[in-house]
Amino acid sequence: MTRSCAMLKTIRLLSLALVVCSPLSAEQAAAKLRFELQFPSSVRNEAADGRVYVILTRKAEPEPRLQFGKSGGQYRSTPFFGEDVDGLKPGQNAVVGGNSFGYPVERLGDLPAGDYYVQGMLNVYTTFHRADGHVLKMHMDQWEGQNPPISPGNLYSDPKKIHVDPASSEPIRIVLDHKIPPIEMAKDTQWVKRIRFESPLLSKFWGRPILIGATILLPKDYDRDSGVQYPVNYEQGHFTLDAPGGFVENPAPARAGASDREKTRALRQQELSKAWQSGDYPRMLFVTFQHPTPYYDDSYAIDTPNMGPYGQAITQELIPYIEKHFRAIPKPWARILSGGSTGGWESLALQIFYPDYFGGTFSACPDPVDFHYFEIVNIYDWDSACYIKDDWRKTPIPGERQPDGLILSTMREQLKYEQAMGTGGRSGEDWDCWQAVYGPMGDDGYFKPVFNPATGAIDHGVAAYWKEHTDLNAYLQRNWKTIGPKLAGKIHIWTGDADTYFLNDAVHLLDDYLRTTTEPPWGGSITYGPMQPHCWSGPLALEDRIKLMASYVAATAPRNVDRPWWRDSAPE
Repeated sequence: MTRSCAMLKTIRLLSLALVVCSPLSAEQAAAKLRFELQFPSSVRNEAADGRVYVILTRKAEPEPRLQFGKSGGQYRSTPFFGEDVDGLKPGQNAVVGGNSFGYPVERLGDLPAGDYYVQGMLNVYTTFHRADGHVLKMHMDQWEGQNPPISPGNLYSDPKKIHVDPASSEPIRIVLDHKIPPIEMAKDTQWVKRIRFESPLLSKFWGRPILIGATILLPKDYDRDSGVQYPVNYEQGHFTLDAPGGFVENPAPARAGASDREKTRALRQQELSKAWQSGDYPRMLFVTFQHPTPYYDDSYAIDTPNMGPYGQAITQELIPYIEKHFRAIPKPWARILSGGSTGGWESLALQIFYPDYFGGTFSACPDPVDFHYFEIVNIYDWDSACYIKDDWRKTPIPGERQPDGLILSTMREQLKYEQAMGTGGRSGEDWDCWQAVYGPMGDDGYFKPVFNPATGAIDHGVAAYWKEHTDLNAYLQRNWKTIGPKLAGKIHIWTGDADTYFLNDAVHLLDDYLRTTTEPPWGGSITYGPMQPHCWSGPLALEDRIKLMASYVAATAPRNVDRPWWRDSAPE
């Protein structure tokens, strides 16, 4: 060996020693952290597809799985991290490691060392062999409303207080030895009835049985007045099995120590329930729908490539069933729509896309009705949903606010949350749902995103599809000559002008257009609540809004139609 070769060998050995002896980088140290999750055959004896989560909290109660996600539309700050699993067998480990994606901490390895209450959970996916030939793996709603922590069949562990250190290489083992039991349907009463049945249209599309349903609040003396048919308020909104309007036969005051919000809710419940049971209140059916999908707790009530024919299922299967079994008047003038937020958009969309089927809509704080304001994002003219870029400056785009303008979260944070909840559009949350409803299908059978969830980059080709198919304002502008005569006087909207999610901006654009219409003029109303947040429903209480709708039906019904259901000032 020459001298130069010996020196080169010594240098290589020294370099190797330096690599071996150097401390691990922060990224390498974080990658060592790992949770190993498995379920025993005693709780599930077959392999599972889905997504596993590790949830970490600083307080013990309620258990961690009930502390993460969203509550009342607000994003909680409880850290959680997830990984997809495919064919996970009983006793086999699923790993959530230091590089696993999460929210609000982006990577598990970035979590500060400390003592946490830790719980594991598995959100189980079902395989759908759809009629279009695509095979999808998604969460099959179990009549819980796409809520993984309480979805029947999902698995979870006991919470444990554990010291977590990203620098530790000792695996933390979690056993998912509990299965969430089926939902128990509430029993019918003299006032409240519930229906649920398989939809042939939706089952054909999804390749397996899909259920739809409704909860019906009956008017006073419904059984006694057996010859009377009734108009219906079809209230749209998120999945719930509660009675419409929060009705209870014997309403109770708020519990001792209740928050102001709980006291307000209890008072509203009392007022609606008292009015509904009084003798001088209008006699209508008050109906809420249940139509959860593999994407969300609600289908948005229209036909779409990704969701399927939900508009047809509602108008051809669900409403005809109600009209047949609950003496609803089977006429357009007697079918009134209402709803707020998700339900606000749905009630508008059903009226607009089915102008001959419904007699009017009273919509509150609707989701985006013009995608120049998809919340605050202009999907047509902007390049990013997360940032406004100006040379050196990169400003985060807000996602939600208080009425005084304080920003509560950014678009980037909201998209991070949904990425952590589920990949491939399977978060079960708002942004994924909207893209599934409003947009086209991708080559893999899942929706084609309008923006990149990691970077926020907007796909303007997808945005053009949205404008052509589901932008309500654009649809009205293209088709007013045809559908305007069928919608005159039927559209009524309330919205807070400081909406938490900036939804009022799109309503203003819709308002600007509708005020220009002629032949006929639109003849409806839009009311704004100054400094009012989401979901402001106008100055009237619910019981008074229902009376307003009943008065509208009475005024627009054909003159030769009897109105035995109408009550204006009849005595008790």
